[in-house]
Amino acid sequence: MKHQPYTSRRQHLLGQLGNGIAIVATAPERVRNRDTHHPYRFDSYFWYLTGFPEPEAVVVLCGGEQPQSILFCREKNEEREIWEGYRHGPEAAREAFGFDQCYPIAELDKKLPELMADRSALWHSIGHDPEWDQKVSAALNAVRTQSRAGKRAPREIHDLRALLDDMRLTKDRSEQDTMRRAANISSAGHVRAMRHCRPEMAEYELEAELTHEFRRRGANGHAYTPIVAGGANACVLHYVDNNRLLPEHGLVLIDAGCELEGYAADITRTFPVNGRFSPAQRDTYEVVLAAQLAAIAAIRPGVSFMAYHDAAVRILAQGMIDLGLLKGSLDGIIENGDYKRFYMHRTGHWLGLDVHDAGEYKENNAGGEWIKLAPGMTLTVEPGLYIRPAADVPEALHGIGIRIEDDVLVTADGCDVYTDAPKTIADIEEVMRRD
Repeated sequence: MKHQPYTSRRQHLLGQLGNGIAIVATAPERVRNRDTHHPYRFDSYFWYLTGFPEPEAVVVLCGGEQPQSILFCREKNEEREIWEGYRHGPEAAREAFGFDQCYPIAELDKKLPELMADRSALWHSIGHDPEWDQKVSAALNAVRTQSRAGKRAPREIHDLRALLDDMRLTKDRSEQDTMRRAANISSAGHVRAMRHCRPEMAEYELEAELTHEFRRRGANGHAYTPIVAGGANACVLHYVDNNRLLPEHGLVLIDAGCELEGYAADITRTFPVNGRFSPAQRDTYEVVLAAQLAAIAAIRPGVSFMAYHDAAVRILAQGMIDLGLLKGSLDGIIENGDYKRFYMHRTGHWLGLDVHDAGEYKENNAGGEWIKLAPGMTLTVEPGLYIRPAADVPEALHGIGIRIEDDVLVTADGCDVYTDAPKTIADIEEVMRRD
């Protein structure tokens, strides 16, 4: 059944609540201007538990001996459906999404205190949305006013994200399959950009090629604002203007991934605008590629999250010495952090429903060690070099910015790279070859 992964997640969460109650609201619609809205995108936590795509919806999970999953959603409304499209309504939503009960969203304020009464603990995303904090507080106070009638309000209040983040950190089979498809679509978008790239194109023209391929292959669109950075723009880590012309003899760095069924891909490729790497570009690129391959090789169950970052840093730092960017011993450059001048970010992050996905990076204990990788975790691997012009930097390297990023699943015996856009110099030049 289509709703099975979501039902299983709700059941798993219910098993952790005891006699408690958990409440998760989806995201509200956002006004773009006057009477139009931004394209709607659900809340990631809500989607993770429900798969329900409509706004104005809340899921309530009641633990205990007879656990229940309850959805509150919009009622059917033929007039609004003429203007805005199909609405499930409570009855159809209960059947389609595997809930025990469904009610109209208009009944939430009345029913929430009833559902909270005599629960040992309340779980919700504290501080995430001030309006929701007020709504939850109002329901709690409504229960407290019934104390002389024998009703008790939950005495413990917890942040639900702590439980959900741990769940989301390890991807189930359904999530893995969706993310693999998102990676395949995104890889195809990067190939299209390589094939259509020409000197003096605008960066936004390459962005349009990505958008075309993402949508053509069934993705919802971009998972985040894409970066299309020609020449020295690639040395700005979060460059998103995408409005300059591509320099004929420069590189272009594209950081873009699609969203599919809520899940993000996140890929970066860097390639020569004219289809051929110059000697300086080639030397720099090979350093970054070697660092990325070393990082991927370091990913396996049981190792620290930082192990693959450390592997990349070692290769990059040696490359900075070889390229004439830094002087000194490799260990000294790493120890004193000199390499951060040209590589200032971490080598990756969790990936999933959010492009920087939920999940802690350090253990919740006194030692605060980096978390150990485990099968089912999905992360990015994205080392780079960003060489801004300076008097002590070889002129041939001025303005070169390179990042190579792939999406990787931790497996039982190592890892699986989801993304397959060309990344060796030979493969990139072959894709861009113009006969």
